[in-house]
Amino acid sequence: MRFSLRHLQIFTVTARLESISAAAAELSMSQSAASAALLELERRYDKPLFDRAGKRLRINETGRSLLPAARDLLDRAEEIDALLSGRLGPGSFRLGATQTIGNHVAPMLMERYARAYPEAPLTLEIGNTAAVAAKVADFSLDLGLIEGELAHPDLSMREWLGDELVLICNPAHALAGQGPVSIAALLAERWVVREKGSGTRQTLDRAMHAHSDAWRIGLELQQGEAIIETVAVSSLIGCVSHLAARGALELGRVVRLDAPDLDLRRRFFILSHREKYITPGIRAFLGICEGMGVVEYGREA
Repeated sequence: MRFSLRHLQIFTVTARLESISAAAAELSMSQSAASAALLELERRYDKPLFDRAGKRLRINETGRSLLPAARDLLDRAEEIDALLSGRLGPGSFRLGATQTIGNHVAPMLMERYARAYPEAPLTLEIGNTAAVAAKVADFSLDLGLIEGELAHPDLSMREWLGDELVLICNPAHALAGQGPVSIAALLAERWVVREKGSGTRQTLDRAMHAHSDAWRIGLELQQGEAIIETVAVSSLIGCVSHLAARGALELGRVVRLDAPDLDLRRRFFILSHREKYITPGIRAFLGICEGMGVVEYGREA
């Protein structure tokens, strides 16, 4: 065998960070040692694994083919090491979540996981649906909790929780407190919405599809909290998850608009790679997710 687990570890971290110096820092190695080990792996098989452009390394087709097997072998090796070292139970893993889930659902799940397995570190990375999916696809993340639907040949999606978006406005807005609001009235207003690629925007785009030509989007922001703050100090209408808006609604900083003609229901999904080895840590976290009380469109089922 012409490779070691250390070779594969350096390769996978470099693939994730696209930098040998960053990989060396994460692995507590010198840059020269990490670079020499990676070059040694490539030379032993006479197969470059990266395209090099200055200090940046971009994984090539051969490297992308190797990555799933390398991740799988390292995960299994970590499990064996834990067993032989007497460390029973789950190990660490990398979780990704979209904005709403990452800010309002994932902390509770992570707290339950940490309480059950205090010696198993779990890291969380927050981004929009497209960003989380891309990192699950390239094995940078072990598992994703997302708000939007997507189709990817390498990824598996499992329906998880229900959620609902809400329309909000400033309490002094002309539409506040008027009861059901018509589509025509909503189209007369300017909106502040999430960016393309987010699950919230996907749901809203679907609801507004028939009215897209007349829909006036004034601002696009990357965080639900920023939308809420903008609505609270302006005349713009916003649309966010009820989970994100709950606090501001209770404080009266914003008010909810009743829009019966818009279907703003959606699902949360658990996202995984089809070729990903399910480690004990991932299996334990999935058990916590599945044991959580299912929320159907913002109400306890």
